[in-house]
Amino acid sequence: MSEKAYARAKIQHLLVTGDNRLKQGVSAEKVRATYEEALEVAREAGLEKSVRPLVEIRLADLERLARESRPPELPAA
Repeated sequence: MSEKAYARAKIQHLLVTGDNRLKQGVSAEKVRATYEEALEVAREAGLEKSVRPLVEIRLADLERLARESRPPELPAA
């Protein structure tokens, strides 16, 4: 297996792992770390241009979910 093919397989595995962790309710920090690791592997393999949009979408979704899951702030007394 070539280095690029290995990197693609690892990136795919990391993205799926991050997605699964998100679905399973694993902490947002671990999910974010998994997505960022996928981006780092892509960067090292020269694949960042094609992988970055996939990671950015996932990170944006992660942020949106974090905002939606926060308890509402209480009004000032």
